[in-house]
Amino acid sequence: MAAQGSKKVIYAAFIGNALIAITKFVAAFITGSSAMFSEAIHSCVDTGNQGLLLYGLARTKRPADEVHPFGYGREIYFWAFVVAIMIFAVGSGVSLYEGIHKVVHPTTIKDAYITYIVLGLAFIFEAGAWWVAYKEFNTRRGKRGMFEAIRLSKDPSVFTVLLEDTAAMLGLMAAFIGIALGQALGIPELDGVASIIIGLILAGTAILLAWETKALLIGEGADSEMVREIRQILERHPDIAHINEILTMHQGPEDVLVTVSIDYFDEHTAGTVERSIGEIERDIKGRFPIVRRLFIEVQSIKDHDEDMAQHPKN
Repeated sequence: MAAQGSKKVIYAAFIGNALIAITKFVAAFITGSSAMFSEAIHSCVDTGNQGLLLYGLARTKRPADEVHPFGYGREIYFWAFVVAIMIFAVGSGVSLYEGIHKVVHPTTIKDAYITYIVLGLAFIFEAGAWWVAYKEFNTRRGKRGMFEAIRLSKDPSVFTVLLEDTAAMLGLMAAFIGIALGQALGIPELDGVASIIIGLILAGTAILLAWETKALLIGEGADSEMVREIRQILERHPDIAHINEILTMHQGPEDVLVTVSIDYFDEHTAGTVERSIGEIERDIKGRFPIVRRLFIEVQSIKDHDEDMAQHPKN
């Protein structure tokens, strides 16, 4: 269900950005506006980025094999990181270069009314795509604040589109203000200044995306609420003497790996332990369907503590 929601968000952004990019390029060619050209590049990059995210989602569906025994779920994190690089290198880089060039060599914008019409329509289309992404993101964040939800989200496909669309609307406003002020004050350099501002907006967005996806690439655990509930499930099993450790890692937005180390009472037989482990697995996977793999290690407290002492966590 979550994957379908992600695809819906990306498809909406892909179609919108593709149409907007074409319109902006035509307007930039007619008017000679630097800010409009930067916006056209921005929309073009966004369109390509949505294509990369769709490709990444498709790649995550491949079954596990001998080379990747835990599957390919984390591949979406890689492509989200590539998107951040694209925004920074292409979107921000071209916008900054174009803006600086136009500040040094300013030119008067022709047929500025075309620019205003295109920017207005683009803002409406971007706002529509943003709303689709925001609604999907809002259903997942619960009671968390926006930035906390982005930081804790395990699905970069949704928050990437949301941040891209937010940056797009900010860029459109910067372009509109820069062009309008340049015309009103007779300062054509402001068109280039607007392009530079767009480049800085894109750079900030790219840095934030790169930071968030880097954490997912390295390996993030499940959220604390899920870990707490897993601990409560274990505590309800009377055969367990002590819970040594619970470790989790997201292998993808909807794929969590869980490892548990527990100590059973010494008087329990092997058969009792086996039945208990089977019940634990059914309880945890029944409560959390995204737990695709669950490994339970039976280990005494003493052995666990000695192992931790010999191999401490970094």
